[in-house]
Amino acid sequence: MKSNDILISGASIAGPALAFWLRRYGFNPTIAERAPELRPGGYKVDIRGVAMDVVDRMGLRAEFERKHTSMRGGSFVNGEGTRIAELDGELFGFRSEGDLELMRGDLSKILYDATKDTTEYIFGDYITSMTEDADGVYVTFATSAPRRFDLVVGADGQHSGVRALTFGPEAPITNHLGCYVSIFTVPNRFDLDRWELTHSTPGKVVNVYSTKGSVDAKAFFLFSSPELDYDYRDIDQQKEILADAFADGEWEIGQLLSDMASTPDFYFDSVSQIRLDTWSRGRTVLVGDAAYGPSPASGQGTSMALVGAYALAGQLAATGGDHTRAFPAYAEEIADFVQLNQALGVNIAKQMTQGKWWQIWFQHQMIRILPKLPWKGLVMRGIMKRSRKPPTVSHYRTTNETSLRDGHAGWGPRQQPACSTS
Repeated sequence: MKSNDILISGASIAGPALAFWLRRYGFNPTIAERAPELRPGGYKVDIRGVAMDVVDRMGLRAEFERKHTSMRGGSFVNGEGTRIAELDGELFGFRSEGDLELMRGDLSKILYDATKDTTEYIFGDYITSMTEDADGVYVTFATSAPRRFDLVVGADGQHSGVRALTFGPEAPITNHLGCYVSIFTVPNRFDLDRWELTHSTPGKVVNVYSTKGSVDAKAFFLFSSPELDYDYRDIDQQKEILADAFADGEWEIGQLLSDMASTPDFYFDSVSQIRLDTWSRGRTVLVGDAAYGPSPASGQGTSMALVGAYALAGQLAATGGDHTRAFPAYAEEIADFVQLNQALGVNIAKQMTQGKWWQIWFQHQMIRILPKLPWKGLVMRGIMKRSRKPPTVSHYRTTNETSLRDGHAGWGPRQQPACSTS
């Protein structure tokens, strides 16, 4: 292989998923992660359609199913806390048969456990510079000694450090969708059991939920706003922004904001997309949110990370590690999938917060009616199918399957139609 030693920045979802496939194809991956350890907790994430096919090929479905959130449903509440509309878990989460929902930390742990014995992990460190030459990439780290790798992969999220070093500033490639989101752990004061509560006011949404086996709950805040100038690493500043945005909040918002002060975790970011003309430059390539983050609005970021990692590793295997052919082939393979889900993110972001009270009232009436409609299943399946259908992502064989049957190590689609996501 022309490129065997591959450095991956980021140990969340895309990075370990890529390492899994690279090892299966005979490469030697190393993962560098800025955090001192694997990040637990996080928020609910969905794995849909073709991403579940990838999970099946990894042999991890049983692990995923064991960590399924098993949400039973959710209620919409008014300012006094009265439940005014309800949906069951599948309707509330826009899930179809075969989809799974996990906590992000649980998913990350599954992927880590599946790779920790075959992949070198470097925690508490990150890339500070990359110098490419004809033979590879000379990489310096914040604390570790410099090393040389054949390829470098940025799988380090929306604020990717690898992308910044390779493609430049973040602002020109970020498409702000008009919202900000925050998620953090709070005490389960509502005694929720796999249930969600959602309260909406013009331009703002607050959601609280507790998943299977969880003692605590998660508080989710969303609010409309033009772009804000803040430091995405300054948590205190972010908490202040959130508190100001919901300062006049009703229901239990005051108590939830008080809980924010002592929460063990805190996430705050813009609802934005990353849009690049190319996902690679020389021996460096991007995958997942670092390359084509569709924003939390799409609900597809995790699925895109899993599919992207699968395609990138497969194209490297198909070309014998020749990145000059593998990187363009990877981009071409999932381009339509990315475009579809980014368009979905834009459309959903427009609907996530309602600007008028009458719009919120109308939304609640529709939610009350939906479970009673005889064709609700058809409506929901149509929405979910559009949200995740990958127009050109093929159904792939693993290297072992190909080599055992065909006598060579290859990638490529089966001789059959692309896998269905219906």
